[in-house]
Amino acid sequence: MTLRFGLIGLGMMGRHHARVLREIDGIELVGLCDAMGDPHGVAGDTPLFSQVEELIAHGIDAAVVAVPTIYHEPVGLALAEAGVHTLIEKPVAHDLEAATRLVQLFEANGLVAAVGHVERFNPALMSLRQRLAEGQLGDVYQIQTRRQGPFPARIADVGVVKDLGSHDIDLTAWLAQSPYETVAAHTAFRSGREHEDMISMTGRLENGIIVNHLVNWLSPFKERLTIVTGEKGALVADTITADLTFYENGTFQGEWDAITAFRGVSEGTVTRYALEKREPLKSEHEAFRDAILGTRAETVTLREGLETLRIAEAAIESAKLSTSLDVREGRA
Repeated sequence: MTLRFGLIGLGMMGRHHARVLREIDGIELVGLCDAMGDPHGVAGDTPLFSQVEELIAHGIDAAVVAVPTIYHEPVGLALAEAGVHTLIEKPVAHDLEAATRLVQLFEANGLVAAVGHVERFNPALMSLRQRLAEGQLGDVYQIQTRRQGPFPARIADVGVVKDLGSHDIDLTAWLAQSPYETVAAHTAFRSGREHEDMISMTGRLENGIIVNHLVNWLSPFKERLTIVTGEKGALVADTITADLTFYENGTFQGEWDAITAFRGVSEGTVTRYALEKREPLKSEHEAFRDAILGTRAETVTLREGLETLRIAEAAIESAKLSTSLDVREGRA
């Protein structure tokens, strides 16, 4: 069975969606939609519409929404009402109320609805999650993430927490298989915009793992690291290069009494794993296709996206109030 796909939004992210959709078996990209036209020249012979209603009328089974976040709700609701399975770029919506309306309508209509937290499909993080599940680190103590880089001119309607930080919130809960219990954050506004461009966030998951997230648009270099520390060592995933490295705790005994009296860990063997490095966006679209066909369920659901947005908003609120917040109530 070949699914007829539409794509709404042909900006920086939309052009990558268009390329990948054309590469996947079982998918035919039959229509594109963008009120601003085709700035990157990706349409080719594919029909291009200016309104989502025109795309729906063209006849589609599924759609990818890559418009600015503020438009996720109206576009998503139109697709849900039309019975179209939908993948919405992250964050799921600009606020919790809009996200809740989207979740409720898609669920009520029995549709497959996913959110584009593409980091879950990064080979390094997929391998990391499997290794944690197999107990390679033993008890997990801490998950740290660093997601830093220059300001992207394409982002205007949300701050760094909902845009970039949502990746770290989602992947942390997914890796640990535990929701957040508390969050505490500090934000900065250094770019003259109404939204934050830097956050330092700490917290604890319900299973006791402590977390730290450093996210900003103020660094002249790009960094995407996830560091998981446990009783047997640490696993470090670089999602730019899709490399995963294991830093094993050493087992040798030292002879220096002053040092050996400290019952900590020592440096051990370092191993970088050889991974099959498939493009995460392609894996994400294949998972969405398979969810529609009912052959597997590995998408990031809209309800999971709602929960991630809830934690992101709690982090922003924590920074405003300068206090730690318990986020166990109100779970999606």
